[in-house]
Amino acid sequence: MASDLVRLARELPKAELHLHIEGTLEPELMFQLARRNGVKLPYESVDEVRRAYVFSNLQSFLDIYYAGCGVLLREQDFYDLTWAYLERASADGVRHAEIFFDPQTHTDRGVAFETVITGIHRAVHDARDRLNITSGLILCFLRHLSGDAAMHTLSEALPYAEWLIGVGLDSSEVGNPPRKFRDVYARARDVGLLPVAHAGEEGPPEYISDALDVLQVKRIDHGVRCLEDARLVGRLVEEQVPLTVCPLSNVKLRVFPDLKQHNLKRMLDRGLLVTVNSDDPAYFGGYVGENFSQTAQALMLNAGDLTRLARNSFQAAFLPQDQKQKYLHEITSVAGQSSVKTIS
Repeated sequence: MASDLVRLARELPKAELHLHIEGTLEPELMFQLARRNGVKLPYESVDEVRRAYVFSNLQSFLDIYYAGCGVLLREQDFYDLTWAYLERASADGVRHAEIFFDPQTHTDRGVAFETVITGIHRAVHDARDRLNITSGLILCFLRHLSGDAAMHTLSEALPYAEWLIGVGLDSSEVGNPPRKFRDVYARARDVGLLPVAHAGEEGPPEYISDALDVLQVKRIDHGVRCLEDARLVGRLVEEQVPLTVCPLSNVKLRVFPDLKQHNLKRMLDRGLLVTVNSDDPAYFGGYVGENFSQTAQALMLNAGDLTRLARNSFQAAFLPQDQKQKYLHEITSVAGQSSVKTIS
């Protein structure tokens, strides 16, 4: 890929809307925290951890993901994890991040909810001043657990509601349809939290429809299987429902055999409000800049496509309109200074 296109992919101001903070736990930090907290890891070295990052599907990834989280025990651990991500995001042109976190992964290990959210919140607060990145937190429910467990987690979160912008739904998709969480989403909406949900990654297009109709979500996370249902595509285009797509993640988890066969370009050409994100970048081989640049190369995207994806990210963000306009003007300025048209 031409170096100037790579530079444009990284320099374009962008929002990241599909990022699991626990999925940014790089092996080096995993070992550092393990030593600090006296946790014995099932790996002898950083290289051994990286060699384990070969996944056959979503569940094979989740097994390692949850094991890695065992080193996160103290407020400072969650701060260090979040700060490390935000520094990398800043280098990739991220100006606004809406960050998922999985409190049940930690509270089920005996880590207090307060410990988790306070550490993350301190880091995003510091990043606003020191890195010029704004952030919002989205509490995710683990869909392989019960609706009652999700409701309990929401109750724990309510004292910290001012630190949250929304709720989400992640973990094992197949066999755990959105309607399982109807009640907890209704409660979350009642207290002013914006709903999003993972749907249509490994699960069928019907899960996307259910997330829209039953959970009344404002965004679909992943959503790549929507193209299997023409009527659903028409609805998503008409309503401009944002889709937070994660190309490198989709390849790593075998949703697509390789990046050249990803359907992001077709989604973009159909008029869907598609965004590019990194999902769990420590495990999937790239932060958002890599997702932009590698996808551009594989799918023959041009500068106009990259600019549109960057603009989409702010259109899809839970930001006041005046802030969106500020970022959109910045994108226009950066794109206007680029002479890149196509991949050479």
